[in-house]
Amino acid sequence: QVQLVESGGGMVQPGGSLRLSCAPSRRPNNNYVLGWFRQAPGKEREFVAAFSRGGGTTYYGDAVKGRFTISRDSAKNIMYLQMNSLQPEDTAVYYCAAGSRVIMSTMTRSEFYDYWGQGTQVTVSS
Repeated sequence: QVQLVESGGGMVQPGGSLRLSCAPSRRPNNNYVLGWFRQAPGKEREFVAAFSRGGGTTYYGDAVKGRFTISRDSAKNIMYLQMNSLQPEDTAVYYCAAGSRVIMSTMTRSEFYDYWGQGTQVTVSS
């Protein structure tokens, strides 16, 4: 069992930045894919970014490419999502997730992730 705790959400003006953190309760082994999803009101959960199994490669959803960066501090066992050039359409609850069944073709599909954090709200508004 892996528990995930997100932090760092808040309200920011368009064009601003935020950094989200995700701290697992224990270090997931290299069999897990770690990633971020988001869900806006009335919309389906959307893939944001993820590390490949082992952490050597990163993947991004089309909506955030070039603006968001996923990273990790292995020593602290924390995963981050740096979000720049935020826009109102980025407003959502952001979740970190871990999955042992995820493969490259299912990276963007939330149903393949086993563990989820409680979510943190990000609001972009002037």
